Amino acid sequence: MPLAVYFLAVAVFAMGTSEFMLAGLLPDLAADIHVDLGAAGLLTSAFAVGMVVGAPLTAALARTWPQRSSLLAFIAVFAAAHVLGAVTDDFAALLATRVIAAVANAGFLALALTAAAGLVAPDRKGRALAVLLSGTTVATVVGVPGGALLSALLDWRATFWAVALLCLPAALGILRGVPARVEASETPAAPALAAELAQLRRPRLLLVMFLGALVNAATFGVLTYLHPIVTDVAGLEELWVPVALVLFGIGSYAGVTAAGRLSDHRPGPVIAVAGPLLLAGWAAMGASAANPVALLALVFVQGVLAFAVGSTLIARVLYEGAGAPTLAGAYATAALNVGAAAGPLAAAAALGTGSGGTGPVWAGAVLMAAALLTAVPFRRVFAAGRTAAMSRD
Repeated sequence: MPLAVYFLAVAVFAMGTSEFMLAGLLPDLAADIHVDLGAAGLLTSAFAVGMVVGAPLTAALARTWPQRSSLLAFIAVFAAAHVLGAVTDDFAALLATRVIAAVANAGFLALALTAAAGLVAPDRKGRALAVLLSGTTVATVVGVPGGALLSALLDWRATFWAVALLCLPAALGILRGVPARVEASETPAAPALAAELAQLRRPRLLLVMFLGALVNAATFGVLTYLHPIVTDVAGLEELWVPVALVLFGIGSYAGVTAAGRLSDHRPGPVIAVAGPLLLAGWAAMGASAANPVALLALVFVQGVLAFAVGSTLIARVLYEGAGAPTLAGAYATAALNVGAAAGPLAAAAALGTGSGGTGPVWAGAVLMAAALLTAVPFRRVFAAGRTAAMSRD
């Protein structure tokens, strides 16, 4: 795997820490900004909406820009948004900084997905994606729990400052690690924008985007409210929240790593086996969340399954969107973050359903069930691995 892909993963680590970190900060942030927990959860949805809108917009605007320069510009905007977020006392202003950071994150991730896929052989996109997404999963292992611990010891603002500082080594890594041959001036001419957008009429591309969004919605919905589930439902002390996040992160790293070795050529078995297990796991968590041992064990297991299934589906987006070489990464990013926007909203709506605080988990189970019911009639789309993306509808 080219070294440049690993440097891109370092930057994804910084951004992944920000994307997930509210799972460990939400109660303290809500109390400090004087909003209720459900309103504070909108910060996660706002970030995801910014990612959904920003991914295709920034990818379209940056199609002819040098990739390395564009990646560095997006990191600079992302860091500045976190500095502003760390010093504001106004919820609306904080919401705006999350949207700005998300747009910058979206632009970076869309370009990074495209760049990473272009740095490897055509049949190794899944492996490159796994390396890139390992930045996110390492963020859930190290960055997000570290941010939660920093918030517990100091305050939530310290975590925002830490994310801004993480952008510095990431930027240096890209400056040194992304080779000149990835610059737009030295890559083959991209298809016309209209031709790339026309790929969105392909049913298989829309299918895998929709399924990826549903799976990610379930994951983000539960993860956003993991803090109150750990402390209020399971009755554990607040310092157990970073432990739960570490367990989820270790599981997600294992899941995306294992799936990366299979998603190029055998996506069907991954989805057929891990998908139903993921649904069963959400149901088991909803039923046993009051038991601390069961909850922590299931947090790990669900991290493995959610990222195995989710990363496999996003790899399929890259394959099915091969006819849009500069926008395929944006399509994958949008699919991820439609789910990340919808999941917390569904979870927030489920908070008051009389389910004893486990409403977000049951909402995740419903979303995953919807994904499986949608996928079953189209299982042949996944059966042939990368060759499924080579044929036309």
